[in-house]
Amino acid sequence: MDTKWLEDFVSLAETHSFSRSALLRHVTQPAFSRRIQSLESWAGTDLVDRSNYPTRLTPAGQTLYSQSLEVLQALQSTRAMLRGHASAGQDVIEFAVPHTLAFTFFPAWVSALRQQFGPIKSRLIALNVHDAVMRLVEGSCDLLIAYHHPSQPFQLDPVRYEMVSLGEEVIAPYSRPDADGAPMFQLPGRPGQLLPYLGYAPGAYLGQMVDLILKQSNTAIHFDRVYETDMAEGLKAMALEGHGIAFLPFSAVKKDLYARRLVSAVPHDLKGLEITMEVRVYRQRPAFRENGKPGGHRSAPFVERAVKNAALALWDYLLAQNRKQASEPAPPELGVPR
Repeated sequence: MDTKWLEDFVSLAETHSFSRSALLRHVTQPAFSRRIQSLESWAGTDLVDRSNYPTRLTPAGQTLYSQSLEVLQALQSTRAMLRGHASAGQDVIEFAVPHTLAFTFFPAWVSALRQQFGPIKSRLIALNVHDAVMRLVEGSCDLLIAYHHPSQPFQLDPVRYEMVSLGEEVIAPYSRPDADGAPMFQLPGRPGQLLPYLGYAPGAYLGQMVDLILKQSNTAIHFDRVYETDMAEGLKAMALEGHGIAFLPFSAVKKDLYARRLVSAVPHDLKGLEITMEVRVYRQRPAFRENGKPGGHRSAPFVERAVKNAALALWDYLLAQNRKQASEPAPPELGVPR
């Protein structure tokens, strides 16, 4: 049994809503419902009375709810004690970062950071977007770095979390060039001549951004999806081999564009086939206490994460840099970390 099922169940018991709990748990409602069903299969009985709205617990569900709170709190307390033994790592800043940013943005950002801020010790935890966010929610990292777009915001309570903008990133379509330097595949394609499309797997955050680009395009795009994967680096590797068009972050292809290993797949007269995202860093507010605070919920039992001096100093620096950038008239170069 996955302990996340218990956290999901506690959230459902307190919100009385599958949709609200799915939002708080950063999963789709169908996925959330399947996890509750898995817990019921494990328990061998119905835990939720689905004949009523708002959702209510069965008597067995009420029993499991009270036990779940005790079990999860005990696990969190144990983890806090274990982490307390790792005093040698107190100067190591733990970053939870989605895979694409881990490969593209993070290395260059850390290099610039060491030149401007000074030496830092870091531990990179590369995950999918959902798991990276949950690392922050569960107190399992110091900082979360992630993309942000208004169409796909993270449901992070501003009472409990704060963020700093690190810069912007543009995602656009690219292709391998032919012998003359022109793209092997160029948009928009034709109904009878579909372009080979290298796409993100269903549910990938960047895939949702690409879907938004195509939805907002004033020109019909004719694609034949020939390959998909979760990570931008995987799509870039296929595009470099000439397998098709891939929508990629600028930071992932910057060196390849300069070396002419990749080129834009968009002709000059075709507009609107790119999207700009913000790169943000998030942290849990050091002074936050869940009890009595608006927006608090126990769906992920809360143990306050001790703020490391190194993480605190870095946050203060990033905050100061962000304010400095905001006061300057020229925006940062798109796709390049501040």
